[in-house]
Amino acid sequence: MDLALWTVVGLIALALLFDYTNGFHDAANSIATVVATRVLAPRWAVLWAAGWNLVAFFFVGTAVANTVGQTVDSSYFGPAVVFSALLGAIVWNFTSWHLGLPTSSSHALVGGLVGAGLAAGGLAAIKGGSVEKTALFIVISPVAGLLLGGLAMTLLRLALRRADVPATEKRFRVLQLASSAAVSLAHGGNDAQKTMGVIAALLVSGGYLTAGEDGTLPIPLWVVLVAYAAIAAGTLSGGWRIVRTMGSNITQLRPVSGFAAETAAAIAIFGSTALGAPVSTTHTVAGAITGVGATNRGATVHWRVFGRLTIAWVVTMPAAGVVAAVSYWVTTGLPHPVSAVVVTLVLLVLVAGLVVALRAAPKAADVRPDPEEETVVPMRTGAGSVIDSRGVPASAEVLARGGDLDEAEAAVRRERIRPL
Repeated sequence: MDLALWTVVGLIALALLFDYTNGFHDAANSIATVVATRVLAPRWAVLWAAGWNLVAFFFVGTAVANTVGQTVDSSYFGPAVVFSALLGAIVWNFTSWHLGLPTSSSHALVGGLVGAGLAAGGLAAIKGGSVEKTALFIVISPVAGLLLGGLAMTLLRLALRRADVPATEKRFRVLQLASSAAVSLAHGGNDAQKTMGVIAALLVSGGYLTAGEDGTLPIPLWVVLVAYAAIAAGTLSGGWRIVRTMGSNITQLRPVSGFAAETAAAIAIFGSTALGAPVSTTHTVAGAITGVGATNRGATVHWRVFGRLTIAWVVTMPAAGVVAAVSYWVTTGLPHPVSAVVVTLVLLVLVAGLVVALRAAPKAADVRPDPEEETVVPMRTGAGSVIDSRGVPASAEVLARGGDLDEAEAAVRRERIRPL
């Protein structure tokens, strides 16, 4: 096996490492609400999500893969560009995950490709159409999630305004399994394709595959399978730090509101995938959760948390691009033996850092509700969130005192909600 082929194999392995970090970084997208509402225990939630990540293979095409793979012109798309782009995306994924920020792995990868491409050939190396589509959906995806989430919650409130509360809770616990599966299916179908696009473009640039006359990238079956397997494996590792941010820091969720958020997000993501847009599942789900909270009188939206997430989203592409550009200059600017040593050291440090961080990171038990915990407050039909009889949101203070209610009234209206 010659050096060129070894290089390609190594870069494919690095692309799959990115796919793995995508999985654990974005696992919160599909499991945060189902964990926050106690429909599934954390460990079962990630198994549920990872399984549906894999099932996406049977339903989704490769339009997104082509959009990502054609970000950089094929004449500049060499091993140095691929290595630098992947390194920029992985470093940003790791940094944002460590900080508990649910940023977009998709935009980190595209930012890395743009940064490396600009370093390699300036603006001539970048295909504007692919970048414009990605940049456009940075705005569209959270707004679509927010609007659809708000609409879904409003319709559910109207439909359930006279429904029996305990029966509604029980019914939507089952329905939330379906809605979280839809988000996981959408996540796998959209996000795994980004890695497929990078690997296919790398194989075309190395002469191992031939692109179509219109520049369409061929995606071999083995590339599809390993990409889905890597993202599912990453999802299994949890990403618990971000689960806490998505599941409880933006707004309070119950099965009704969790179902509304997940359904809205899944619709938006599937629509974007059909258009071939590398949409951010993170942006979409966070937008949907915010939209649900904003239209739910029984919940409070923490706009400061959402604003912090928005800033992180804006920074993602430039941050990954800067890391990628610096990596490209180091990789190509140094003598080959020196750059080979530097690249090897960087990869070893990166893998070691990921292993140490994963061992020290929050575990499933850290996000699982206390088994002895019991929420004892009344619920209003269709609210989708725990509130007291005065219409006050379920703040920590209200929950701590079990609802500031007259005991006689509470005896009639109180429902005891136990965790699974």
